[in-house]
Amino acid sequence: MKIIQVDKNISIKRSIDTGTDLQRNSVKKIIAEVQENGDQALKYFTAKFDGIDLEDLQVKEEEIQAAYQSVEPEMIEIIQEAAANIGAFHDKQKRQSWMTMEENGTILGQKLTPLDSVGVYVPGGTAAYPSSVLMNVMPAKTAGVARIVMATPPNREGKVPPAVLVAAKEAGVQEIWKVGGAQAIAALAYGSESIQPVDKIVGPGNLYVALAKREVYGDVDIDMIAGPSEIAVLADETAHANEIAADLLSQAEHDTRACSVLVTHSRSLAEEVSGEVDRQLSLLPRKEIAEKAIEDYGVIYTTNSLVESVDVINRLAPEHLEIVTENAMELVGQIRHAGAIFVGRYSSEPVGDYFAGPNHVLPTNGTARFSSPLNVDDFMKKSSIISYSRQALEQNASKIAAFARLEGLEAHARAVEERFKK
Repeated sequence: MKIIQVDKNISIKRSIDTGTDLQRNSVKKIIAEVQENGDQALKYFTAKFDGIDLEDLQVKEEEIQAAYQSVEPEMIEIIQEAAANIGAFHDKQKRQSWMTMEENGTILGQKLTPLDSVGVYVPGGTAAYPSSVLMNVMPAKTAGVARIVMATPPNREGKVPPAVLVAAKEAGVQEIWKVGGAQAIAALAYGSESIQPVDKIVGPGNLYVALAKREVYGDVDIDMIAGPSEIAVLADETAHANEIAADLLSQAEHDTRACSVLVTHSRSLAEEVSGEVDRQLSLLPRKEIAEKAIEDYGVIYTTNSLVESVDVINRLAPEHLEIVTENAMELVGQIRHAGAIFVGRYSSEPVGDYFAGPNHVLPTNGTARFSSPLNVDDFMKKSSIISYSRQALEQNASKIAAFARLEGLEAHARAVEERFKK
């Protein structure tokens, strides 16, 4: 890995792909086709992009039961325990509606209502991501969303990976559709003869999925436009180079555009980690992917002090941050921008990816400066409650009318004054 001494203009090299005009236009055409031809278009694109002709797009109950028979019992138990951990964490995020009353009879409050329906997109084809199912579905279920729908592309046999079906069942998904890509996003947003539209779409996908989510936003809500995965490790001389290298590579194997960064004021650790990354790379099954990611987006930044290292981290605003220092917990309060913070030697990033409970759907590309992990609030709406008594309006009517006239809105002023005409 490259070792670079920090300067004032330090910035992380990230991959931000907004697609070409051709790709964006292609997505728009797919969405328009689904809007016009519904199920017929979905089946056409499934045959074209996934290589399988399907008569029925919905996963049947017998397919789910077969999935339970094909997944090892020990793995089912792990999925169940992970779901329980994720559910317990998100349960603590739940908030209640509230109201307050003042002496003059004014009642003000906030009413929280879960969304009616949510669509969860899960990448598929040659890959299986049951963890993505759990992380996107569990906070929606905890929020009280009544209808949770999943869309995922089938493989060339027309099937969905068994572990994905088990995770969906355990998380509480009511409908599963064998539809992927931009056409799945269009179906979730606008519906078809078979699929009823939803109010919000969440979940990761390829560039075409991201472009489609961007296109339908406004007609439905979306979670975020996520970029490639990224990790930053803040470490000192007490860290173990082999462990840091392994953690950096855990993100590099995701994608050739994934970003792995070490920030340290220990030059010796920097050199050891650089060597360890090279050694461990040669042993990885996904070596070609990880090697390309490290070459293009991997870097070790050296600083003059721990204070300077913390400042660099805050400027980078990473998706995942590991703090591997002598007194790691003492630094948490100094971190202002990070999607998820992993504290201490034994809190390796995959702990959060799969099992601990906090959500692994995190802000990327520096958006941790203003965004948060996927959470229960993302599946709730808030309505304000305002109830004025006669006494309260009498006390404030002239002020309200004056404010309205300040803005040149006479009808607003009269709407208040009309109530006191004799």
